[in-house]
Amino acid sequence: MVYQSARMLTLCLTLVGTAGLITACQTDKDIDITKLAAETDPPETLYNQGLANIKAGNLAEAGRKFDAVDKQNPFSDWSQKALVMSTFVKYRQAKYTEAISTGNRYMTLYPESKDSAYVQYLIGLSNWRQIPSVTQDQKFSARTIEAMQKVVDNYPSSEYVQDAQVKIRFARDQLAGKEMQVGRYYLERKEYLAAIQRFRTVVEKYPTTNQIEEALARLVEAYYALGVVQEAQTAAAVLGHNYPDSKWYQDSFNLLKGGGLEPRENQESWISRAGKKLLLGDSAT
Repeated sequence: MVYQSARMLTLCLTLVGTAGLITACQTDKDIDITKLAAETDPPETLYNQGLANIKAGNLAEAGRKFDAVDKQNPFSDWSQKALVMSTFVKYRQAKYTEAISTGNRYMTLYPESKDSAYVQYLIGLSNWRQIPSVTQDQKFSARTIEAMQKVVDNYPSSEYVQDAQVKIRFARDQLAGKEMQVGRYYLERKEYLAAIQRFRTVVEKYPTTNQIEEALARLVEAYYALGVVQEAQTAAAVLGHNYPDSKWYQDSFNLLKGGGLEPRENQESWISRAGKKLLLGDSAT
């Protein structure tokens, strides 16, 4: 294929003095002279041209050069380097799906290379950039956690670990926020058991997120509405023990007080067991 393309390019250049014929070469729907020229360049030249285009701010052309290196010389050293840069360029162009695909291909081929931590980090960033508001599906939050956790676990000494952990915390807060949104929806409709299940998920799975105080307060509200007083008192006690100055605790305290009750922890409750984890912290973050 490269040999045939080179022959066609040579023919067109030979006919450059004949306007009609060169025009035919340039406009033939099956021939693109610029692409033919690129395909004849050695990988080192293409790679360096890609770098030059990045420096010049021409990301589209840079990406084309790096992709050409990989296409012409798959599994070579130059292809390995080009895949890294291609992932970077696609990320910078906000082509996140393509960046993830290219990055995953690199990680499959070169999981322990010197650039693997960086590529894995770019995969995580490409997912993180697609995280929507908590009112929408949070699949990219879950994917961000998965990708960034690989950075933390597999490359613990890399320079990307600290930011990977920041992105994980953000994504976990988004997941918790989505659970809270759904839980509040059920609570407003007096579907208390369904609401409790959502708030319980937050308390057990996302205890160090920004949603934890409200989740415990909503458990007080939902259990109290059901008449499950002991669980309502326990949720309030755990909330007060961990966040005594929280406005959510004050609301819960007032709710119980209005019914002649007070926070009181039942050590056998799942809420009490979950509360102990709040003191220990969540190692996943």
